[in-house]
Amino acid sequence: MSAASAPAAPHATPSRFSQFHALTKPRVVQLIVFCAFIGMVLAVPGLPGWGQWLRMGVACAGIWLVAGAAAAFNCIVEQHIDAKMKRTAWRPTAKGELSNAQTLAFSALLCAAGSAVLFFWVNPLTMWLTFATFVGYAVIYTVVLKPRTPQNIVIGGASGAMPPVLGWSSMTGDVGPEALILFLIIFLWTPPHFWALALYRVEDYRKSGLPMLPVTHGNEFTRLHIFLYTLILFAGCLMPFVYGMSSWIYLCAAVVLCAGFCAYAFRLWRNYSDALARQTFRFSLIHLSLLFAALLVDHYVL
Repeated sequence: MSAASAPAAPHATPSRFSQFHALTKPRVVQLIVFCAFIGMVLAVPGLPGWGQWLRMGVACAGIWLVAGAAAAFNCIVEQHIDAKMKRTAWRPTAKGELSNAQTLAFSALLCAAGSAVLFFWVNPLTMWLTFATFVGYAVIYTVVLKPRTPQNIVIGGASGAMPPVLGWSSMTGDVGPEALILFLIIFLWTPPHFWALALYRVEDYRKSGLPMLPVTHGNEFTRLHIFLYTLILFAGCLMPFVYGMSSWIYLCAAVVLCAGFCAYAFRLWRNYSDALARQTFRFSLIHLSLLFAALLVDHYVL
C-alpha cells in the first residue's frame, strides 16, 4: 500500500493537562503578564532590589492565575459560539472534551488561588483590581456587551487595558497617573487590533451571530475606523514622553512603531485584502510588545 493510500492515523487525544492549559488561552495571558510586568518595573525607580524582584514574581503569578481563570470562564460562556468558528473550534469546551462543571471548577480554583496570592503576598488593592478585571472581562464584556453591541470591544477593552495598572499597584499600593497613561495606550490599541482580526474572520463572526463591527457596519466602515483609531493611538502613545515618564529613546520608538501601525491601517483602508488584514493584526501585536519593551529600555538607560 502506498503512503498516499494508507489510512490516516487517528488524531491523538490531548492530555488532560493540555486541555486545561488550553482553557487559559496561554498566548493572551502571556501578553497580559508581560504588560503587567512592565507596569511593575516602571513603578520602581532604578534597579529593583531582591525583595522587589520577588514581589514582582509573586504578583505575576497571581495575575496569571486570575487571568487564566477569566479565560477559562470565557470558554464556558462562549462554547457554542466557539464551536461555530474555525479560530476557536479547537478549544476543549467547544469540542466537548471538558464539561462545564470541570471548567467552572478549574476557573474557580485558579481565581481563588490567584486572589489569595495577591491578597496575602502583594496587597489587597491589587487583588481587588485584578478581581474587578476578571468580572469586567468574564461577565460584563463576555456576557453583557459582546453579544449585544458592535462597540463591545471598545467598552470591554477597559478590562484588557488593566494589566499595567495591576502591575503598578502591586509595587506601590496605589494607582498613579503613569499607570493610567499605560492603561490609555492599551485601551486605544485594542479596537484597531481586534477589528483587523474581525475583518478577515468576518464570516466566522456572522455565523456565530456576534454583532462585531464588520458584521453590523460593513468592511469599509470598519477599515476607516481602524485607521482613525491608529491616529488617536499615535497621540496616546506620545503621552509617556509628554508627561515626563520617558525620554527620547521611548519617543523615537513610539513614533516609528505608531507610524508603522498607521501605515498598515491606511493601506488596509484604501486597498483591502484578507492578507493585509492579517498582516495588520500581526503588526499590532508587535507594536504593543515593542512599545512596552521600549518603555522598559528607556527606564533603565536613562
